[in-house]
Amino acid sequence: MTTSIQSQTRTSPAPTRPNKLAQNVNAIFAIAFRDFLKLIRDRARLLSTFLFPLIFIGFLGGGMQATFGDASGYNFLTFVFTGVLAQTVFQSTAIGIISLLEDRQNDFSQEIFVSPISRYSIVFGKILGETLVALPQSIGIILFGFVLGVSINLAQLLGLAVTTSVAALYGGAFGMMVLGVMPSRRAADQLFPFVFLPQFFTAGVFVPLNSLPLPLEIVSLLSPLRYAVDITRGLFYNGTADFDFVVLYPVWLNVLILGVSFAVFMFIGTFLFVRAERNR
Repeated sequence: MTTSIQSQTRTSPAPTRPNKLAQNVNAIFAIAFRDFLKLIRDRARLLSTFLFPLIFIGFLGGGMQATFGDASGYNFLTFVFTGVLAQTVFQSTAIGIISLLEDRQNDFSQEIFVSPISRYSIVFGKILGETLVALPQSIGIILFGFVLGVSINLAQLLGLAVTTSVAALYGGAFGMMVLGVMPSRRAADQLFPFVFLPQFFTAGVFVPLNSLPLPLEIVSLLSPLRYAVDITRGLFYNGTADFDFVVLYPVWLNVLILGVSFAVFMFIGTFLFVRAERNR
C-alpha cells in the first residue's frame, strides 16, 4: 500500500509554473486596454483632444497658405498639417503618462510594481495604452485634412499610419523620462507645458528649420519632437519636389535617432519611477 502511494507520488506531474513571457505580454495588453477604456468613457477628453489640432491646422495652416502660399508656390497647409499631426500624437502620449502619478496616489502603481512582472513591461503597457488613445486623434486629424483639401495618396496614408504610431510610442517614452523627476501630479501639470511648448517652435511644427541661428539650432537638436516631426514628413514628402526643402534628415537616420533615444528614455524613466516607488 505504502509502495503504491509512493509510486503515485513520484509519477504525479509537478505543478507547472506560469510562463513568464506570457505573464508580461498579458500585463502589457491589460494595462493598455485599461487606458483605452478610460478614454472611451471620458467624452470631455475625446472632444478636447481634437479641438486644438484642428484650430492649428485650420487657422494657422490656412492663414499661412492664404498669406504666403500663392506668392511662394509652396503649400503651407500641408506643411502645418504634417507637423501638427506628429506633434499631437507625441504630446498626447507623453502627457497621458501623467496618469501614472494618479495611479501612484491611489496605490495602483505600487500594486502592479510589486507583482511578478517586468517593470519594463508595465511601463511599456502604459505607453502602448496611451498610444492607442492617441491614434483616434490622428484619424480625426487626417479626416480633417481631407476636408481642408490636403492631398493625400494611398502611399502617404500608409506612411502616416506608421509614423504616427512611431511618434506616439516615442512621445510616451519621453514622457516617462520627464515623469521620473516629477514628485506629484500638480508639479507635472505645472511643468509639462514648459517642456512641450518650446518644442512647437524648435521642432519645425509650424515653420521650416533650414536656417536657424546657432543657439536655436542647438536647442532644436535637443528637442525630441524634432525627430518625430521629421520622420513623419520624410515618409509623407518622399518622392515629391518639396522633399529637400521640408525634410531635414533621411528616414534611416531618423529611425536610428528615434530608436536609440527611445531606449535611453525608457531606461531612465523606468529607473527613476521605480526608485520613487521604492522610496515611498
